[in-house]
Amino acid sequence: MKRVEVASQNAPLQPIMIQGPMPIEAEYFAALLDNTTTEYSGNAVFYKGTLNGYPIVVAKTGKGLENTAAATAIGIERYHPRLIINQGTSGGHDPSLKVGDIVLGERSINASNFKTPKLAQGEGSQPFNWLPMDLMASEGSAGEGSSAKDAEKLRFYLGDKQLINLALSLSKQYKRGNVVKGTIGSGNFWNNELDRIAWLHKNMGTSVEEMETASAAQIAHAYHVPFLGIRVLSNNITNHGEYDPTTAKDCQAFVEKVVRAYISALSE
Repeated sequence: MKRVEVASQNAPLQPIMIQGPMPIEAEYFAALLDNTTTEYSGNAVFYKGTLNGYPIVVAKTGKGLENTAAATAIGIERYHPRLIINQGTSGGHDPSLKVGDIVLGERSINASNFKTPKLAQGEGSQPFNWLPMDLMASEGSAGEGSSAKDAEKLRFYLGDKQLINLALSLSKQYKRGNVVKGTIGSGNFWNNELDRIAWLHKNMGTSVEEMETASAAQIAHAYHVPFLGIRVLSNNITNHGEYDPTTAKDCQAFVEKVVRAYISALSE
């Protein structure tokens, strides 16, 4: 009897997703891709292509916590990435870090979640007395009621250890500065108050601040997607390090090395 044998299909490779908020933080990496197509959703732009023959999605998320959360959720639902790297520029909180240094997000934290103590009209504001507010501590109120006390704590999202170790192994190939592990603080703010920066550095352990990583980490965690934040210092007012936008390209070039090494390891 005649017969036909139909081979089983290989599952499509899950892409690696690289995120950057602004054009200078995403478009250099997007230009590295082969066979690129572009897709849009809301405020986000997704560049699909390949690097070393492996599928990559570069997401230009837009600035801020909200844009990043939306782009991360859309990207996960649409492209099902095997891992996410959120990268870009940042401002220094640690005086030992210089412009051009890279911080690997061993931890990230939303540094803008606070509950203020009760003060009467005319008593002013006392930001150094603000309490942390963990919005994920319970489904109840984080500000009032029985669940509020449980919310008075810091929530850190841990970076993927495999990716951190891989990035550290490539640190000597990065010539613009040092590559170190640290804590990335995120919030929709741009701090120019040295005392406030010092307070965040002391109480939250922040190495740098920016507006995206913790938001992406939270969504990636919810979907069980391995995640790492990689941030270059573009400025550090704690040691007079002036803003240098060219660091955005340096960061993407380092992330390229990390991604190429990761892809190479997959085939071993």
